[in-house]
Amino acid sequence: MHAVGIVLVLVVLATGVATFARRWRVPAPSLLVLAGIGVALVPGVPALHVPPELIAVVVLPPLLYASAEELSLRDLRTVWRPVTVLSFGLVFASAAAVGFAAVALFGLPPALAFVLGAVLSSTDPVAVSALGRRLALPGRVQVLVQAESLFNDATSLVLFKVAVGIAVATGGAVSLPAAGGELLLLGGGGSLVGAVVAGAVWLVRSRTTDPVLETVIALVTPYAAYVLAEGAHTSGVTSVVVAGVLLGRSGHRLTDARIRLQLHAVHAVVVFLLESVVFSVIGLELPSLVRDLPAGSGWWPVQAVALAAVLIGVRVLWTLPLTRAVKPSHGRLSWRVAGVVSWAGTRGVMPLAAALSIPLLGADGGPLAGRPLVLVLTTAVVVLTLVVQGLTLASVVNRSGLALEPEHTAREEQDTRDDLNRAALEHVESLSELEAIPETAVDRVRRGLTARLDRTPEAPDGTTADTAYRQLRHELIGVQNDRLHRLYEEHRISDTTLRRLQRDLDLEQAGLGRVT
Repeated sequence: MHAVGIVLVLVVLATGVATFARRWRVPAPSLLVLAGIGVALVPGVPALHVPPELIAVVVLPPLLYASAEELSLRDLRTVWRPVTVLSFGLVFASAAAVGFAAVALFGLPPALAFVLGAVLSSTDPVAVSALGRRLALPGRVQVLVQAESLFNDATSLVLFKVAVGIAVATGGAVSLPAAGGELLLLGGGGSLVGAVVAGAVWLVRSRTTDPVLETVIALVTPYAAYVLAEGAHTSGVTSVVVAGVLLGRSGHRLTDARIRLQLHAVHAVVVFLLESVVFSVIGLELPSLVRDLPAGSGWWPVQAVALAAVLIGVRVLWTLPLTRAVKPSHGRLSWRVAGVVSWAGTRGVMPLAAALSIPLLGADGGPLAGRPLVLVLTTAVVVLTLVVQGLTLASVVNRSGLALEPEHTAREEQDTRDDLNRAALEHVESLSELEAIPETAVDRVRRGLTARLDRTPEAPDGTTADTAYRQLRHELIGVQNDRLHRLYEEHRISDTTLRRLQRDLDLEQAGLGRVT
């Protein structure tokens, strides 16, 4: 009952924070972390210790899956090289830089410093996606940041396992071929399991039209991908990401408009609840971890700021050479792109879960020296990145000149609507020549489409109960759907425009009801 009460309090807290976040136009994750710290500092509030397994198995899969579904596979194909470099090279560089800094500046034992570096080496997909939704970044920049955070898990996980092994064994040898093989097993095996799960889900969903069953399948899919991959000793995170990316772009072919709208609503609620809990937990954990620090650890805030600065510096140096691939039209390196990509790469719940899973005892059976400080520094860096970078990210993007102007997005959306309406009108004219549909229905639809193109209000005429009219409208929405996705694949519209217009078409089709 104690745990249930805490979850309920966090949900209520998150609802209030989300309301103020929208009103103040600030990212909710940053406010949730601050609210969690505030609640933890209230006298009488019990210390919260969340098992890392609970975060990994219950919270992460649906959040990762939702982030992967949002990823543009089309734009990913254009930036896969820099994503690969960041997912491997930057993870190793960040881990090494943090490790050396922890030894040189804080006197942390080398083995634990390596663990700390591995924990903080990769960006967090949940945090990156939650903060990035409200930004108007160009497609390639957004995909680069989001894809890197989704695919660097296997690298950081191998580093973490090797680092913990060294720390616990106090100087055990490291086999590079074994570490490389484990990296291949985690990443490659996880990708294979995710692809198999996506294929199985696609077969099942393509053969059902039951909204309840569709919703259950959609909710179970990320957990199935994660559990099956972990059971096969591969990366569950990679498996969920691959499944989400593959299934995310086939939703318009798997289900009808009514089910898509229902799934969207259910996913929105689940993501809101889980993100609210997880970001609040990060804030709640920090004060209780600080209380467990041994004497003489009072410099941890300065140390956390230093580590965050090291991570940002290394990230800028690594992303700068990759800016040509992100914005090839420049033909030169762009500090603005490097700055935005670096500032958008925040840490979050995954580093916290990894740090909490560090063993309590070493090989000699005694307490693992330095573990409390590693936990505090990890949580503090996560809080710093979520609060400082989260609250200032929109300003950094706006000052960089990379943000898409609202007028540009609105103009692209309106031009695309006109294109879809013209495609539907051409189809109507071809049907009119065949005389396959009553002329009254054809004329009514023609007048409606013409009014949309002329930017004039559609005059109400008759009722949507006319079966011929509804059949024709359903057919035309199918034509518009095909045209919309063709424009997207031809790189003529953005991912944002695709999603907005797809939702509008779904709402229009659902409003027509079923035609028997």
